[in-house]
Amino acid sequence: MNGSTLLCLAFFFLFVGCDSERVYEQYHDFDSRSWVVTETPEFEFTIDRPQERYNLYCNVRNSSDYPYARFFYSYYFEDSVGTVLKQELKTEVLFDNKSGKPAGTSGLGDIYDHEFRFLENHQFGHAGKFKVKFEQFMRTDTLVGILAVGLRVEKSH
Repeated sequence: MNGSTLLCLAFFFLFVGCDSERVYEQYHDFDSRSWVVTETPEFEFTIDRPQERYNLYCNVRNSSDYPYARFFYSYYFEDSVGTVLKQELKTEVLFDNKSGKPAGTSGLGDIYDHEFRFLENHQFGHAGKFKVKFEQFMRTDTLVGILAVGLRVEKSH
């Protein structure tokens, strides 16, 4: 292997290894670049070490076409048999209300990524499969500018 190939491989493994706290992360893309109210993305993950503590995040990817400053959603946290362990309506800020400046991080033009923690330092009662379901809770059936929603589960520090 030449030097540039080795350097690329080193950066790849460094990048992949930097996220050692992540247990699960997945996105649901909205094909129409809009979140229709009837679409309720679900994410199923497995916890092998319930004695540890975890943070759970709702990840939102939006474009500058999103017409509001805030974003309302509900999450439903369920065990493997469908029992809702926790449900809550959350409000998050995607754009500054006064300046209109986007919050979140931008990696590609007018697209912004946000990570909203909805469960902090959570300890699971047992090992097994769990599910999180998200619903948009805005006053419109079709929420333009929301490109994807996701779930991230990571070990708490």
